[in-house]
Amino acid sequence: MEQSRILIADDDYEIREIVRTLLIQEGYAVVEARNGKEALQLIDESIDLYILDIMMPYMDGYEVCEQIRKCSNAPILFL
Repeated sequence: MEQSRILIADDDYEIREIVRTLLIQEGYAVVEARNGKEALQLIDESIDLYILDIMMPYMDGYEVCEQIRKCSNAPILFL
């Protein structure tokens, strides 16, 4: 069975590290972005869940959410 892929977009390294560690322990594949601009570059149909910080440099979580919705119906969780 293929691992579910989760994208974490947060400018705080420590938060990304904690969330990544917990998700990997549960068997998920994790993709990380340090800001909204990076998150946009990683959007694709292989992502099963997006975890977005609201306040990020270059593009906030709401703007990233709008772009995700143009091409994906995957669930989005805001931190």
